[in-house]
Amino acid sequence: MGRQPDLEVVGEADDGREALELCRRLRPELVLMDVQMPRMDGLAATRAIKRECSDTAVLIVTTFEDPDYLFEAIKGGAAGYVLKTAAPQEIIDAVRGVLSGESPLSRELSALLLRRLVAERQEGSVEEGVTASRRSPKKDSGPPLAKALAPREAEVLRLVACGRTNQEIARSLFISTSTVKKYVRGVIGKLGVSDRVQAAVRAAELGLLSQEQE
Repeated sequence: MGRQPDLEVVGEADDGREALELCRRLRPELVLMDVQMPRMDGLAATRAIKRECSDTAVLIVTTFEDPDYLFEAIKGGAAGYVLKTAAPQEIIDAVRGVLSGESPLSRELSALLLRRLVAERQEGSVEEGVTASRRSPKKDSGPPLAKALAPREAEVLRLVACGRTNQEIARSLFISTSTVKKYVRGVIGKLGVSDRVQAAVRAAELGLLSQEQE
């Protein structure tokens, strides 16, 4: 891909376990994670890195376009994915996008992942409800983080979850791109995640989004 003045490679790993060890020591901003590796595969390595180095973003590099696999990668903490067959510039753009706070996922993929996350949460809630129905009912005060988000932050989060870029959100809400970036940073900080994709995942897990959202 050639040398990129604004990007620096700080380490290379031969397998998932070594990638985790390097992340512990180097604390990189971003990891390009292969999928099929010895000792620890990409999904397991991504989950381990996000547990121990939560500020490090992980971008999956894969030959698979299987939505099921991508869904598991995103649930595991990945910021998105890029195909190995993509043009070098497309891969570089994906890296820069993640580092600048944008999402490498298309709107269609974002909507698909969102629907699956919400459906999964609703199924879990139904199962919990069956068990809880035998106990004394408790008043649901709602997720604490939902109350921590300002109305505008919640609005920005919903648009982020739908795969909108910062520029698209700015046009939709009639605010500047820099203001959108400020809201996105605030949402990411309050949800305790490392990137906008994981903010959408966290929001779905907390029940802040609806399955009908587009």
